[in-house]
Amino acid sequence: MDNMEQQPFTPPPAPPPADPSKAKNLCIAALVCGIVGIVGGWIPIVGYFTLVLCILGVILGVKGRKIAEPGQKGLATAGLVLGIIGLAFSVIGVICAICVLCAASSLTGITWP
Repeated sequence: MDNMEQQPFTPPPAPPPADPSKAKNLCIAALVCGIVGIVGGWIPIVGYFTLVLCILGVILGVKGRKIAEPGQKGLATAGLVLGIIGLAFSVIGVICAICVLCAASSLTGITWP
């Protein structure tokens, strides 16, 4: 046991930097999802589907901000903000559609199951 020498501790190598094209693609996808979410949030039937796109835009915006380089976070921030605004528009649109359906059913006498 006396012959064993202790090896100095070497930390594991740092992970390779994220691929800049992957970060840019995530940022652009977040921006597109946010824009489509804002535009489609006010269209009655489409608002249900754009709700999912807005949530996806927020997720992609956060991920894009995490892996983007410090000087290239503008698209990700814009996608994140537009996703949040589109999410608010979509939620308001869905609530308005539900209110209209409830008001129409009370006028016609149709009851919900």
